[in-house]
Amino acid sequence: MKWFLILWACPVILLTGWYGLSYYDMSFGIFMLTRQAHDLVFNVYGHVLGMPPQTIPPLVARAIAFDSLVVFAIIAFRKRREIHAWYNRRFPSVQLDEPGAASFARDASLSSAP
Repeated sequence: MKWFLILWACPVILLTGWYGLSYYDMSFGIFMLTRQAHDLVFNVYGHVLGMPPQTIPPLVARAIAFDSLVVFAIIAFRKRREIHAWYNRRFPSVQLDEPGAASFARDASLSSAP
């Protein structure tokens, strides 16, 4: 699981770091961090994809957000027993019999009374 997170986080951090630094032209003397390189990269991607370069960053941001949701859903699925135990400790009034199923026996017995 640790390597899964590392392999997901490294490209995301590198891409967002490069994008932020190059967008605001904080180059520190490195050409790839200049605004000129930023515009060149998106012009090339726009030409290859056949779309305007300014539409690419929002698409990448949505892809990163979706990938992040998938990664966190996988982590939540793998840690569901720990989440279940934490939830039962945190909210003792609603006991979960099994992960994902709430026990409403008290409510069912009250509604079945004549």
